[in-house]
Amino acid sequence: MQKQKRYETLVEQIVERWAEGKPANQMPGSTSTKPCGYYRLTNYLLEYMLLHNAFPAGVHAMPEGRDRFNQVEPSFPVDFDSLIGDAEFPG
Repeated sequence: MQKQKRYETLVEQIVERWAEGKPANQMPGSTSTKPCGYYRLTNYLLEYMLLHNAFPAGVHAMPEGRDRFNQVEPSFPVDFDSLIGDAEFPG
């Protein structure tokens, strides 16, 4: 649990960088100000870091998701090399 808390702030910073310039979720009925995929990417990155004790490298496909209305949100690629850049993994 302590490790998760340490990673959460860093994950939020990384995902916020990814979200910059992307429009808010355009799905009908959405009240989120975050882009489509924001929460899937957040969960994916945090789970990856907890499991592997490292950042993901290369391009990973985010899985399809479902919004709160059970509508499909498509898969999308994320290039973690460019997204993470020279950030250091917390020790």
